[in-house]
Amino acid sequence: MRSRPLWVLLVLLLGLVVVDAARDGRPAFAVGYGVVALAVAWWTSPWRGRGGPTHEEVLTMSDTEARPDVVIYWRPGCGFCAMLKARLGSARDRATWINIWEDEQGAAYVREVNGGNETVPTVVIDGVPHTNPSPKLVLERLRQLDDR
Repeated sequence: MRSRPLWVLLVLLLGLVVVDAARDGRPAFAVGYGVVALAVAWWTSPWRGRGGPTHEEVLTMSDTEARPDVVIYWRPGCGFCAMLKARLGSARDRATWINIWEDEQGAAYVREVNGGNETVPTVVIDGVPHTNPSPKLVLERLRQLDDR
């Protein structure tokens, strides 16, 4: 996992800010910074979103195993990914989400379809990759799945 050192550095830096505020006799600021530090740590945590299938598992699913029609490649801390997830509402649960920080093959796939860049969200709809697509496009496809 490539992101862990950066995440640890960020958490340590925010922790130092909290300690510094507490030492300066500013407990309210220390608590405020602490809350912000926890929120940032959670938001950027490389362990967020574990548990879904891997890129390889999705590729090897046969049609009888219900290969997903919508696969969303994402990473923690990505504002565009969070916006897409929020705009999809409850329909987001019908998509398959792959965290590229947890799945090196998924990250390699994203780089392959995005000219070497790890641009997320990359959404594969019926086998066709879309880089940072409109939430409306993704939502329309997910709703079509409901109509089956």
